[in-house]
Amino acid sequence: MESSGSIGLAAGFVVAAAAAVGAYRVRGSTAVPAAWWGIAAGLALAAERFSANPPADDAATLACRRLCLVALGLCPGMSLLGAKRPQHGVWQAIVASLAVVILLPAATAALVRPGSPPDVHLLSRFLVAAIIAVGWLNHAATRRAAPAAALALGQALLARPFLPWGSGAVAAGDPVDALGTGLVVVAVVAAAVWPAAPRTGPHGSRPEGDPSAAWRGTEAAWIAFRETFGAAWTLRVAERFDTVAREQGWPCRLAWAGCEAGAGGPADWPRDARRTFIALLRRFVTPAWLERHGLPVRYPAGPFRMDRGPEPLP
Repeated sequence: MESSGSIGLAAGFVVAAAAAVGAYRVRGSTAVPAAWWGIAAGLALAAERFSANPPADDAATLACRRLCLVALGLCPGMSLLGAKRPQHGVWQAIVASLAVVILLPAATAALVRPGSPPDVHLLSRFLVAAIIAVGWLNHAATRRAAPAAALALGQALLARPFLPWGSGAVAAGDPVDALGTGLVVVAVVAAAVWPAAPRTGPHGSRPEGDPSAAWRGTEAAWIAFRETFGAAWTLRVAERFDTVAREQGWPCRLAWAGCEAGAGGPADWPRDARRTFIALLRRFVTPAWLERHGLPVRYPAGPFRMDRGPEPLP
């Protein structure tokens, strides 16, 4: 059985390495902390899988280790839900607190009741199920829908002892756990290497000089944002942009599938609309991120207030 332990160890390291690749690919955005949480979860998976094979510790110890893995595995998805600047840094403390709350029964069992399995409250069990479901729904309608579904299923299989219908017992060498681990590995690797958006040509023209190129760059950046942050923030940003567009009388809109122009085509994306779009995305990404995903930023976005639109250029 030593080979299965080595396979589990390798699987965890693959997840951590894929998360590190993901951290590099989302550099310049507030999604980086989610990738770092993914690295921590991958290392926890390696440790848990390596120790959960016969000969192994008693069932109570295995359950405590599994609960720690489950707690860390929920952190990447939760991190994305608070990814807007400036609160994204403080949000990581909330994510860490959530992990502590979930793994607290394991710490209590290990320190206060040695040899006893963790007693996970029913509310915590529902919380674990809800976070897994939210993480899946956040990307269910994106181009990463298949990896998101595989990841959610893999997490559910690994967390099944602590779901509302779970028994709390963890058995060494369980083939269902191996299946869950395999799904997590495939999902994380696929998500890390999957293109954030369809490839686009170079958009080196200034927006005011080439409306078509600027419009294509805006749409490419918007789709990349959708694929990176998922439905929660995509729908919120689209709602804020569309509110300003209606107030200003712009015919352009942000939709789930891309940018929508009026009857005039790309020319209906005026300069102020593009500045508003950039100002909204700057709460999540840097100008370098926008440039890397097809939108040239040749002028500062400037301060932005939703009640009166973008400030004039200096």
